[in-house]
Amino acid sequence: MDSTITTATSNGVSPAATLQLHSIIPENPTIAMELPSFVSLKRQFLGNSAPGDFFLASCPSIALHATCSFFRKPANFSPDLELSISEVAALDICQKRAIFKRMGEEERQEIKRKCGGSWKLVLKFLLAGEFGYRREKSQALAGPGHSIAVTSNGVVYSFGSNGSGQLGHGTVEDTWQPQPIRSLNGIRIIQAALGADRTMLISDAGEVYAFGKDCFSDPGLEIQQTKVITTPQRVKSLTEIFVVQAAIGYHFTAILSREGRVYTLSWGKDEKLGHGTDLNCLLPQPLLGDLENVPVVQISAGFCYLLALAFHPTGMSVYSVGCGLGGKLGHGSTISEKQPRLIEEFSLLKMEPVMISAGAWHAAVVGRDGRVCTWGWGRYGCLGHGTEELELAPKVVEGLKDIKAVHVAAGEYTTFVVSDDGQVYSFGYGEVNLGQQGDVEENTLTPRLVSSLKETKERVVHVSLTKSVSFPWTGHTFAMTESGTLYAFGSGGRGQLGVKLGDNVMEREEPAKVIGIDLS
Repeated sequence: MDSTITTATSNGVSPAATLQLHSIIPENPTIAMELPSFVSLKRQFLGNSAPGDFFLASCPSIALHATCSFFRKPANFSPDLELSISEVAALDICQKRAIFKRMGEEERQEIKRKCGGSWKLVLKFLLAGEFGYRREKSQALAGPGHSIAVTSNGVVYSFGSNGSGQLGHGTVEDTWQPQPIRSLNGIRIIQAALGADRTMLISDAGEVYAFGKDCFSDPGLEIQQTKVITTPQRVKSLTEIFVVQAAIGYHFTAILSREGRVYTLSWGKDEKLGHGTDLNCLLPQPLLGDLENVPVVQISAGFCYLLALAFHPTGMSVYSVGCGLGGKLGHGSTISEKQPRLIEEFSLLKMEPVMISAGAWHAAVVGRDGRVCTWGWGRYGCLGHGTEELELAPKVVEGLKDIKAVHVAAGEYTTFVVSDDGQVYSFGYGEVNLGQQGDVEENTLTPRLVSSLKETKERVVHVSLTKSVSFPWTGHTFAMTESGTLYAFGSGGRGQLGVKLGDNVMEREEPAKVIGIDLS
């Protein structure tokens, strides 16, 4: 695309001069921002026949590439005379992010320092977090017996089992119909986390609300009697931390601050998570060691371990901490770790992780190149390697070599992968949990296309499944499409599918559309 700019002298008399401009599009525009290679860029053009948005505004990576290529000197305009044009552009985009808007100047400078001293790196840090756990985007989460859906406008719906008030409606009655949590009116929720009989919600102001069993680890582990809270209540011990994500394991709860620092609550006895608190500890304890000065963009909690996706100026990496049984920490052994430890196998595989998912007993990662790695307990084929053997370190799933993955979700002994064309693959335990047709064997040891979702003729963008199953629950799964349609399958005996089942029907094998929630 070519365009011209006509200029004139200050007195307006001299003949106009015409400067011919040429659009310079890099061979790979995503490199400028180092976004995942599967993130598509939509280019828009200016022209008399089809006016529209300025294409550089719609493709900031191209703008940054172009400014870096043409303007090497500092720009002489606000907000900072010392910033180059590319840095100004990156800072401008950062200021449009909700969590960045609320930062003071000192906080902004501190996150800039931690990210490597560049606003472009800060922008990369923010975008990585948005990609990893759908921050500020619609989402549906499948918990042990109950479910939560969050719209892009921050409205929260809940349904399913409610014996401990974990639906947040002020009652302890189950419901299969998705109902908005009305006490949250005026509060925009951007992220949720579910555990056994408990729910946590994160607002765009970094506030944490909790309801259900009043604890930070499984209620059965608590020494003292646990209260039941039936409406969302602000978590007082977290009021001094601007929280952007929460992750609930069986033994502990973890939170991530907007500066990229990880805190854990409960399960610190014998320094299991690097601190010496007991099961009843209500105060957040920072993860120290190797992650103390490294910003984290995503966390994911398994039954008794935690994964953290960390940001470095040179790329992303994964750290793990907690119980090492089954090799689920990914360090080549079954040894537990009291401090976060870097998983070195990704460097050997020449793979940069961009998304993590900690299942109950196994873990999965998506790489920037679209490869998928799994490790940990391999029971029922949940690792997708064709066997039920455990893997002590991340191993590439060869059965997915012909697709480019954009999303992965690990459950108890089940794994789902979404490809860049919106197809869904699953492997592991049980045909009902996997969404497979009835002629599939009970367990699937290698990745298999979920044909029932393909038949919907919609492009799936996100999958959530129950990852820590507590008796008497079995798992259920949600698949959300690009248009915001939500499909559910698996166990639904307490209404957790959001779909009305027939008399004496406790589960649904094929995906059903959930009505009454707008997730577009």
